[in-house]
Amino acid sequence: MKLDAAIVVIEFKRIAGKEPTGEAIAQLKARGYADKYRADGRPVYLLGVEFSADVRNIVGWDWVAVG
Repeated sequence: MKLDAAIVVIEFKRIAGKEPTGEAIAQLKARGYADKYRADGRPVYLLGVEFSADVRNIVGWDWVAVG
């Protein structure tokens, strides 16, 4: 999402089990999804949201500022 004050890169991850695993944020970092936005000048945030296939709902989320 390109907002006026920041850019937010979001990963929605479907996971097995009922506990968050951190896979969504890990994937954002590993694949460098935010790299192309760093030169923009606005702060860039990664937002990882994890949905459980078992619970059929959000079981965790995390965010981190990257630039």
